[in-house]
Amino acid sequence: MSAQWLEGAGDGARFRGQRVLPRDLDVPLDIVGRDRRHLRQLVSRLARAVAGECSLVLVDDEGARWTTPVYRTGGGDIDLPSGNDLQTVLTFRAPDPYFTAGAVSTQTVGGDPGSQPFLSSLVSLPLAASQAIGEVQLDNAGDADAYPTWTVYGPGRDLTVSSPAGETLRWTGTLSAAEKLVVDVRAGTVKDGAGANRYADLAPAPRFWTVPPGTSTSTVSLLDTTATSKVVCSWRPRRWMVI
Repeated sequence: MSAQWLEGAGDGARFRGQRVLPRDLDVPLDIVGRDRRHLRQLVSRLARAVAGECSLVLVDDEGARWTTPVYRTGGGDIDLPSGNDLQTVLTFRAPDPYFTAGAVSTQTVGGDPGSQPFLSSLVSLPLAASQAIGEVQLDNAGDADAYPTWTVYGPGRDLTVSSPAGETLRWTGTLSAAEKLVVDVRAGTVKDGAGANRYADLAPAPRFWTVPPGTSTSTVSLLDTTATSKVVCSWRPRRWMVI
């Protein structure tokens, strides 16, 4: 972790925030071939596999898959023995020190209340014909902040999503019935269904907030809606995995 502090003229300092740093991972390998020639082929195959970006995958005790992108930074010193097996260690660096879940978590606000309950199993607020407003329960099963993606299906305008801490992300544009909007918090992008940039429609000082670990509540609103309008929040939990 890297912490930021504000030091003034008085005693001590004030905490301003923190960010996670890259993580180095050592992966021990035991490579066994049918014979010495086959062992050389396996080593060559491994070298090609780790030449660029790799995806390190872990499967936990419950069978869930967790991944993180990594790059080889060292290790792998190999002196082929006379036999058909060797042991070595590869060192990787993960830009994101947390592993991201393979399964996506989602919550939805809006939609046709005639086909499914509005905010089923969640704390709900009234749904009128011209607005979709609700308190969405966000259940982040990870142990680190998760990056949500907001997908808005029109018609509607003036989307506002507020974090559990009161941070607000507001988009003041308008969507027709055939349009959708995708707000990717991790990438910091706002695009419509055709891939056009709609970032300019954000209100001043937007806060691309994250979903904290555990259970929390977010407030979502969308104006000028119909029964088909809805807002879907999706995210992948992240965990610090021990390997």
